[in-house]
Parts: sequence; structure tokens; C-alpha cells
Amino acid sequence: MPTWISKRISNISNISKLAPLLKAVAMHGKPVLFVLGFFPLARWVWLGWHDQLTANPIEFLSRSSGTWVLVCLLVTLTITPLRQITGQSAFIRWRRMCGLFTFFYAVLHALTWAWWDQGFLLSAMLQDVIQRPFIAVGFFAFVGLTLLAATSTHRAMRALGRQWQRLHRLIYIIAFAAIVHYWWHKAGKNDFTTVSIYAVITFFLLAWRLQRWRLRQIETKTKLADHS
Repeated sequence: MPTWISKRISNISNISKLAPLLKAVAMHGKPVLFVLGFFPLARWVWLGWHDQLTANPIEFLSRSSGTWVLVCLLVTLTITPLRQITGQSAFIRWRRMCGLFTFFYAVLHALTWAWWDQGFLLSAMLQDVIQRPFIAVGFFAFVGLTLLAATSTHRAMRALGRQWQRLHRLIYIIAFAAIVHYWWHKAGKNDFTTVSIYAVITFFLLAWRLQRWRLRQIETKTKLADHS
């Protein structure tokens, strides 16, 4: 990440006037985020009730649910930078809920494929995964999200110990797989505008984490050098 970006972010985090507002949002905004998380589902129900799911409702729901999986995933990845920029540790309490919404819409997205496209036929689904690379990548991402959702409880965190954090770093690979899945899907129509925007956002979020990791490594080496 360029140095000027890091400095700009540091300046933002030092704006003390926003601290009370940010603290209030971090402490009390989770219920609002929870309600917003159901907005896509409510919209689909409303459109279905009013017979407005376009001329091809299956394709519409498949694409829309896939888009919201990616949106929720990016929101989840944004939580840690948001906490670091604002200095409000309470934002971290939002991350699990955002991750579960990601999984929720991933399940709905997978169901549109397994039910409407494949009729829940295991042989047909397996063949589709083998023959179409973008389906295989999407399936990998879904399996990864399932694993993260299954180990998102406090009980799982205690049971896995330090391995829990290592396991949940899988979200970075899942994010990359989701972009590849979306990119391949759009390649058939040579339409890369939307997926390019998501790719840039994903790259920025992953670059942020890489930069923070490098800074921690430098600090660790500096401390070790000072004590030696």
C-alpha cells in the first residue's frame, strides 16, 4: 500500500471529534445492520409477490443472490480495517454476523443452482462441477464458507484455540475464489465492468491486511533487535 494512503488513513483515525459518534455507531449499530442484512431477501419476496422477478426469475434470483454473497463478504472483510481506522474495537462484534449473512446468501445462491438447475441430482451436480471451471471455483468457495460458518461459534473458538484464527484466514482465499467465479461467469458475455469494481475493492482490502502484517513483522524484528 502506498505510504501516502497509510498516512491519510492515520490522519482519519486521529479525528477526535468523530470519536463519540463512531463509538455510538459501533456499540449500538449492530441491530440496524442486522435488519439491513435481510433487505435483499425482503426485496425478492416483494418482487415475487408483485410478479416482478423479470421474465426469467430463476436467472434473476441466481445472479442477485450471488451478488449479495460478494457484497456481504466484502462488508465482512471491511470490519477489521474499519476497527483499525476508527480505533473502535466494538466494530469487531459485527464481523461474525456479517460472515453469517454471507453464508446465508451463499446457501440461497447454491440452492438456485442445485434445485432449479440440477434438480438436486448428485450425479448432475458432480458432472457440472467437473465440466465447468467457474462452477468448481464457486463450489470451493461455498465449501469454505460452510466450514467458516460451522466454526464461528464461541465453542468452536475455544476448541480450536490458536488454530481458529489460522482456519478463518481461509476467508482471503474464499474472497479471491468468489471474484474468479464471478469473473468467469461474466466472461461469457464479455461484461467485466461490475466484477472489476468488486475485484478492485477486494484487492484493496487484501492489500490493507498485507500492509498491516508487514508492519507487525517489522515491529517484531525491531523489538527483537532492541533486546538482543
